[in-house]
Amino acid sequence: MKRILNITIALAAFMLLTTSCLKDLDTVPIDPDQMISENVFEDPASYKQILAKLYAGLAVTGQTGPSGNADISGIDEGFGQYHRMLWYHQELTTDEAVISWNDQTIKDFHWQTWGTTDVFIAALYYRIFYQISAVNEYIRETSDSKLDDRGVTGQLRTDIGYFRAEARWLRALSYWHALDHFANVPFVTEDDAVGAFFPQQIKRADLFKYVEDELKAIETLLVDAGVNEYARADKAAAWILLAKLYLNAEVYNGTERNTDCITYCNKIINAGYSLEPEYSYLFLADNDLARNEVIFPVAFDGAFTKTWGGTTFLVHAAVGGDMNPEEFGIDGGWGGTRTTKALVQKFYPDITEGLFSFNGRSDNDYPILYVPGSYQGWDPSNTSTVIASVNDDGNYEGYLHFADVNTAFKFTTMPNWDYNWGDDDADGTLDVGGADIVAADPGYYKINVDTNGLTYTIEKTEWGVIGDATEGGWDSDQDMEYDPETGLWTAVLDLVAGNIKFRANDDWAINYGDDDANGILTEGGADIPITDAGTYTISLKLGAPDYTYTLVRGSFDKRAMFFTEGQNLDIEDIGLFTDGYAITKFKNVDRDGDAGIDLTHPDTDFPMFRLADVYLMYAEAVLRGGQGGDQGTALNYVNIVRERAFGGSTDGHITSDELDLDFIIDERARELYWEGHRRTDLVRFKQFTGGTYLWPWKGNLKEGRSTDSKYDLFPIPDSDIGANPNLVQNPGY
Repeated sequence: MKRILNITIALAAFMLLTTSCLKDLDTVPIDPDQMISENVFEDPASYKQILAKLYAGLAVTGQTGPSGNADISGIDEGFGQYHRMLWYHQELTTDEAVISWNDQTIKDFHWQTWGTTDVFIAALYYRIFYQISAVNEYIRETSDSKLDDRGVTGQLRTDIGYFRAEARWLRALSYWHALDHFANVPFVTEDDAVGAFFPQQIKRADLFKYVEDELKAIETLLVDAGVNEYARADKAAAWILLAKLYLNAEVYNGTERNTDCITYCNKIINAGYSLEPEYSYLFLADNDLARNEVIFPVAFDGAFTKTWGGTTFLVHAAVGGDMNPEEFGIDGGWGGTRTTKALVQKFYPDITEGLFSFNGRSDNDYPILYVPGSYQGWDPSNTSTVIASVNDDGNYEGYLHFADVNTAFKFTTMPNWDYNWGDDDADGTLDVGGADIVAADPGYYKINVDTNGLTYTIEKTEWGVIGDATEGGWDSDQDMEYDPETGLWTAVLDLVAGNIKFRANDDWAINYGDDDANGILTEGGADIPITDAGTYTISLKLGAPDYTYTLVRGSFDKRAMFFTEGQNLDIEDIGLFTDGYAITKFKNVDRDGDAGIDLTHPDTDFPMFRLADVYLMYAEAVLRGGQGGDQGTALNYVNIVRERAFGGSTDGHITSDELDLDFIIDERARELYWEGHRRTDLVRFKQFTGGTYLWPWKGNLKEGRSTDSKYDLFPIPDSDIGANPNLVQNPGY
């Protein structure tokens, strides 16, 4: 549970007043019967409570979450959530995400075919300006003259100074989002009178200057980096917004500011932040523990910030197909979001058809013996507990798992007790109707029966992988684990090019290879080749013959969080969830695997800004010619990021010759996918529109095609153009 600030119902009156300065925006109208904003601020506690509402504007959608009293109208409240709309614009428009739903114009985002009446574009636009108007009113009501009139002094007056600076940071954040997505937008600050008027349109370069000046002005007014309450802005939050602003300056105003980007990256890097050792921990229900890396999160809580956007959307929408919602700490998947092959290829450059090296299947129908026993209710009709004769020669073999000590069993020729064998003398000789056979120890047993000679053997086995593709070479086994629910032996191993086999009990007496390279195992068979290095999930299915195995290639890079079972690498139909690999990055479970407090609304926070991004920004700014940094330091920062990605190994380190801008844009995708940066990155690299970089379904073509450069910006919604005569539409719309 991660409540950072307390919000009370009294805030509703304040929030209803914040829309009056933007006559043209389609937000909730003012209720003239409500108390005025000044009265709200007569309560000393209200200053912090209303600040909490300003932060919550990034997470929730109204006064009664998850829905019921929305801040903005004209769109479903879940769709109109700030973070969800930002994610749509930053991710669905790129190579990193597609969505299967048919909600209104949602597929136009990936196709880059949106227009001026798009309801989702309008939702982001109005959400941004609703947030700005709320902050403007807060700043008006916390001016020195207002505080003097109310007699606010002492510690509260000091605290309000920090609150006010944080509010200005939130406004700068929203104006940066407006600058980045819409360029030339209506502009209103606390200096504009409250009332119905038409805001003037500010040029993109002028808005850049305003955001820059605001952030520099509040830099010294915010608390020091890392000492504020969780999920509140501090000096580092101002620094990272400035670094973002400067890195994209050439896009925003035509002038590069890479030296300034380096300056502010250095401030953050020197402020005591460090990478969270486990990459996956950044995206779990207890990721508030990763504050050593996260500079500013949008906080969510299953009890106190219920929403149908935010991480509720991120976690649920990514789960579908064969995925198990329980593993994600949720009560069900929505079957929506996946990724394209273009992102997968950032981790697997050679991938063409999928990550399954083998997916062994057998349709053979061999003669069987039934093995009823105490372990399965003495049921001879249970065909899951049988052994088989591959050669139909009276010799039967198979594997069975006995969970308990002294497990008793017998053999039958039919799924009944008409004819059965036991062992009266426990000597390995079968007797018709004989005594129960007993396996003294729990375990996984290899069972052989010779119905010609009426003999049998049972041998307890533990399984492992061996070979020169493994860390132990041909000298030692890499142990596998047995799962009684699935009946599979599995191991996740880092393999290099070479060969492997499966063997039992660290000995060659029982071993399996693959003579026909078809996923069907043969005792003593040929080595199984591993052609591509990577992290493999290896599954061994024994039971009754045929014995099969599966090799699913992962990456040494632990950031490659793909779910591939039942998913197609290529997307033939965006509307089909199983087309495209699923992403398992965000979950509503903690580090121990326990679900959050609510299975519908996750506790998972969204890490909007974090240190790894800063390291990569520094490196990019250096490569773009910025002064105040050097390539050696840039290389070191990149390798720090990659060392974590490779599980603490230096195997992922790159050389100075490999560090260039092409590497950086791909590394940003590997590190930051689905974190809301991709569109801005691709625009900066001149790869978002046009034909320089294509990905599946860009331009509404499976192979991708060039798109119009007008899509580097979103249009100002027609509803606002029609309502405000001061506004001019972005070029091309």
